[in-house]
Amino acid sequence: MDQSGITAVTPKSPWGSVAPVPPTCSLADVMSEQLAKQLEEENSHFPTLTDPGADLLLSDEVSETTSDLMLAQMLQMQFDREFDDQLRREEKKFNGDSKVSISFENYRMVHPYEDSDSSEDEVDWQDTRHDPYRAEKPQTTPRRGFTGKGKNITTKHDEVTCGRKNTARMDNFAPEVHVGDGLGMDLKLSNQVFNSLKQHCYSEQRRSARLHDKKEHSTAEQAVDPRTRLLMYKMVNAGVLENINGCISTGKESVVFHANGGSLEEQPVPDEVVLKVFKTTLNEFKNRDRYIKDDYRFIDRFSKLNPRKIIRLWAEKEMHNLSRMKKAEIPCPEVVLLKKHILVMSFIGEDHVPAPKLKDVTLSSEDMKSAFYQALNLMQQLYQECNLVHADLSEYNMLWHKGKVWLIDVSQSIEPTHPHALEFLFRDCRNVSTFFQKRGVIEAMSVYELFNAVSGLNIPIGEEDEAEFIAEIVALEKRNEDHVQRRGKKTFPVASRDGDPPLIPDADD
Repeated sequence: MDQSGITAVTPKSPWGSVAPVPPTCSLADVMSEQLAKQLEEENSHFPTLTDPGADLLLSDEVSETTSDLMLAQMLQMQFDREFDDQLRREEKKFNGDSKVSISFENYRMVHPYEDSDSSEDEVDWQDTRHDPYRAEKPQTTPRRGFTGKGKNITTKHDEVTCGRKNTARMDNFAPEVHVGDGLGMDLKLSNQVFNSLKQHCYSEQRRSARLHDKKEHSTAEQAVDPRTRLLMYKMVNAGVLENINGCISTGKESVVFHANGGSLEEQPVPDEVVLKVFKTTLNEFKNRDRYIKDDYRFIDRFSKLNPRKIIRLWAEKEMHNLSRMKKAEIPCPEVVLLKKHILVMSFIGEDHVPAPKLKDVTLSSEDMKSAFYQALNLMQQLYQECNLVHADLSEYNMLWHKGKVWLIDVSQSIEPTHPHALEFLFRDCRNVSTFFQKRGVIEAMSVYELFNAVSGLNIPIGEEDEAEFIAEIVALEKRNEDHVQRRGKKTFPVASRDGDPPLIPDADD
């Protein structure tokens, strides 16, 4: 109440009582040491977290916490625990019963609970007594063939018992047969299914063994099996070859490698040579027999039961044919030596570049015309002077080098006394005539004219009926074969006639 007698009324706040305003403090009070000590004492009442992993799992009674850091650490540890449990399960599933196992120890998260029994939910049926793959008791087949009495009789043919036995017996399959783990499943395999699986497993094992044996004892795709590789290494070590550079050609019967020559018994070897490695499998060229079994030079040594010996005869046959051609001065590779199924010859080409085949080279009309007449002369020389029929002549086996046609691949070449020599000659004439006619050589002869020009038989052409012409050829072959049989088989040695190059003897023959 003031002096005028009027009482002063303090206005009330519509929001209730107003909290007293704390007194303001100056900057000097904030920076004082006394205030700093007071704040330090207040902070000392909170728990310290110097050891993050400590006391996190001491008691399960702590259900709440106000520290976000502690919650995060507890969640991370629970995640790590589940991760480690999963790793254990994967490790056991991967290893199984194998004696050699792997470990995922380096991928685990090491924690204090590592040694505790924390994987209670882990399923490991191998360590339990309820193994679905095995019987509850050791199985002993009774002499009488059944167990139990009365209605509980169980014979050895019981479907459930046999099914579990068959499932357990799958563990005896080969390691490469994946039978699965069947974790937690009571599998029962019927006799029919088990026998089918067993037969398939044995068949696959035999097939795998055959493939392995075939890989070891026959040539691979590039014809370099371990035996062939060893022969090539021996040639390099003996100084016959300086080095082997690589493959330059692949065919159905052989693979050709380029190499640098060395020396052979003080005789120089050409600077560039080729190694013709004959494939020791007959898969790609199965009709070799018809070219060699009726050749009088090899008829006594021919054997269908030994493929490797057939291939050696094949390589030796090409060596003999090339020697005859070289003696008649026909452009062809010069043989250096023969070692089993590897034939070393001079290289047709320059600076590691082989001469192109006639089918791949682009020639002018004059050069193509010259190539035709050269091919005609070579066929006549081969038939009349060398007493040979190429039997596989085409634009694939004629090379163009230094303006001349060169003949290669004469391993299948035969003599005119062969029962099918004229048929092979007619086929060669057809290939040569067709090729040059397609290349626009006007002077190219027809197949019938070319055959008569090479063989000198002068078979009547008539209306150029190929069936009648071949029939006449077959009749000539038959008369020739009868004449050879009446006269007797030739018995002169081929080596003294051909003047063959050295043939290295085989150590294992």
